[in-house]
Order: sequence, then C-alpha cells, then structure tokens
Amino acid sequence: MAGKLTGGAAAVEITPKDSQFLYGYPHVERYSTGVHDPLWTSALYLSDGATEVMFIANDIVYVTKDVAARARERIEAATSIPASNIMITATHTHSGPKTVINLSCEADTVVPKMDENYVLFMEDSIVEAAVEAHGSAEPAEVGLAVANAEGVGTNRRDPSGPSDPQVPVLMVRAAEGGGNIAAMTVYSMHPTVLHEDSTLVSGDFPGMTRQYLQQNVLGSDCPLLYHTGPEGNQSPRHVTKGNTFAEAKRLGTILGEAVENVIRRISFTSDVKLGAFRRFVDLPGRLFPPVEQAREKLKRAIQHLEHLRQSGAPRQEVRTAECDWFGAEEMLTLAAAAVDGRLEAVRQSCLPAEIQIITAGSWAFVGWQGEMFVEYSLAVKDRYKNTFVIALANGELQGYIVTPEAAEEGGYEASNALFSPETGSVLVSETLEMLTGLRE
Repeated sequence: MAGKLTGGAAAVEITPKDSQFLYGYPHVERYSTGVHDPLWTSALYLSDGATEVMFIANDIVYVTKDVAARARERIEAATSIPASNIMITATHTHSGPKTVINLSCEADTVVPKMDENYVLFMEDSIVEAAVEAHGSAEPAEVGLAVANAEGVGTNRRDPSGPSDPQVPVLMVRAAEGGGNIAAMTVYSMHPTVLHEDSTLVSGDFPGMTRQYLQQNVLGSDCPLLYHTGPEGNQSPRHVTKGNTFAEAKRLGTILGEAVENVIRRISFTSDVKLGAFRRFVDLPGRLFPPVEQAREKLKRAIQHLEHLRQSGAPRQEVRTAECDWFGAEEMLTLAAAAVDGRLEAVRQSCLPAEIQIITAGSWAFVGWQGEMFVEYSLAVKDRYKNTFVIALANGELQGYIVTPEAAEEGGYEASNALFSPETGSVLVSETLEMLTGLRE
C-alpha cells in the first residue's frame, strides 16, 4: 500500500566465544586461535502495510535446512511474519565454525563433528536479530541500484569463463531522508581469500566490505546484509596476490567502493509493493561410479597434483589440482555411501528443495538452497531484468549444482555433487515459471 512502507533492522554477533573448528578445507586441524573480525547475523524487516518480509544473512559457511526451518517457525511465532516470507542465508565464509554434517567429508578424520552448542547459539541469535528488527520498524523508504564488482574474482576454473560482477544494492532509510536503517547486497563469489593456514575467525572479504561501508557510508550502527549469489564456480583465486588478511581487505574494499558509488546515487521511495512466494520441487539424483572406479580417479588426481608441484606450475593451477584431489576423495566416500544406502538417505533429507521469491516493486530476489554454478542464475537474469538469485537460502544441498559440461570434465565441484547436472535446469525452469506468473 503506497506510503505505508515500514522497515527495521538489527545485527546480533555470532562470533564464537570459544575455540571452534574453522570449516571449509580438508585435512587440516584448524581450530580458531582468535578473532580477526566478528561474525554477524543481520536481519532486515520490511512491510508495505499488506505484506511483511524478512531477510536474514549470516556470516557462516552454511545454515542447514533444519536450522532455517526451526528459526523461521520461531520467528513467525514471535512476530506473526509468515515463515514462508522469511529468507535465511549464509555468506559461506570458510573462516567460521562448522555448522553442517557433510557426508562427503566423512572419511576425513581431521574434521570433527559440528558443535551442537554453537549451532543452537547461532539459531537463537538468528531469532533474536529477527525479533529485534521487527520491533524496531519505523516509516521507511527504499532505494535500489546495481553496482559492478569487477576485480574481486573470476570463474574458478577458467578466469575467462562465465561470471557475474553485478551486485544489487537495496538501501533502506527512515522516511523523508532520515538515517540509514540497513543495506543489503548480493554477490556471486566464494569468500575464500583466507586458506588453511589462517586460524582467526573472519567473515573473509565480505566482512571487510561491511567494515568499509560502515566506516565510510552507512554508519557503524547500520547493518549490512551480505548474501552470496551462485558461487559454485566463482573464486578470488585468480586475482589474489596471496591468501592474507591484507588481500581480503583489498578485495573487500573494491566491493565496498563499488557499492558506495551506487548508494550515493540511489533515489528513494516509500511507494513499494512487497511480495513473497515459494514452491517446493524434487531434484534428480546423480549416479556414482563403482568404488573401484572412484579409487582409480583419486589415484590419477594425486598423480596429476604431484606432477604440477614438481614442475613448478603456477599456484592457481596447483590449487585447482589440489581441489580436484579433495573432490576425488569425496567422490570415493560418496560412492561407498551409495552402495550401503546412506547417500540416498542424506539426499532425501535435502528435499524437497525450496525456491523462494521476495519482490520489492519491480525487483525480485530469488532464493535457492544450494551452491549453484553461475550459469544458472545468468539464465534467469537473461529473461527477467532486476532479478537476482541468492544461493544457500534456507538450506544447502550437500554439494554443488554443476553444469553438464562441468560434470563431463569431472573436476572438484562435479565430484562431490549429490544431484544430477539437470538439477540446475530444473531450478531455472521452475523459477522462470514462478516469475512469469508474477509478471502476469
């Protein structure tokens, strides 16, 4: 309803209070020894007088389907916002606590089970941030723009391959030119500047982007919600000079400056109609090779990696081969789990997969559960302008959703995928059908 827009936001710190296993890299006993920058759960509430929606972004590697479902139910009970109108996401930082049980990592004896106490603390914090954001709502206006983040990263396997530098920016401020309430961004890039040798808790480059924007544009009390777009084949690997906090800050500043440039030019309005829609879909499973064939693939991956290391190949090429080794190990684990039925049980726990769409005027934010290749979100954007896909929304899929070409190549991402390469096309088709219905 025109003129009735209200908005509120809140951020609750989810930095672990004790030493936690930092999850994202195999074979390394990587327990945190301190904190470089804090982790946050950040919530944004909007209402147009008829429809209420909420976005909640978390500086964590994953928010599982179960945690998201429980948090949404608790938020609905506390605020009356329909659970179906709440989107909960993860930035996917690899320098935060383990919050998921991945079947593919089962054989890695170095990786511990997740800390249930931390996961409960995170869930409680998500609910706390949401309730606080809802309770702080005031008359508001929003502005929307798109930034360009060239230079922060590229396609992970092929620097000249498909990528998406666009960064949608939603800015919310108090009505009639009042103070900033919140900012929200989406960017399709793995937050993996920091590697196995870093033992400090960090949001990686998205955390540095938040620091830059709060110091230079937003104000220290204004939450920044950072959502990760489809980043399955996107990485800073080919643009970094090293895996350091200085590099994370450099890339975070590039992104922050790009967002800053468009924020300063945004036009605001309170005349915005909101919408929230979702559907649940089945996804096709993927067949795994016999265990012996998977073991042979692992052997070849190790030999290839050793060859590159001994020949002095570029570090980016070596890192890609290391990841392919990780993937081959995970494929062997999954192939064995397929034989005894455990794999199918885990796959079913991810289903049905949720597609969620939250609209603000002519803009649409699409939530998909897993880690998708960017080609799939580009296919959606090609059809509908001002439509942006957010990955790792309301759950995860225990691996990547790759293209048929990537499956044929058989690299890291394809090796540990639980779902068929046709999955991406299913999500695109279902999403386009939903968007077409909304437009009509």
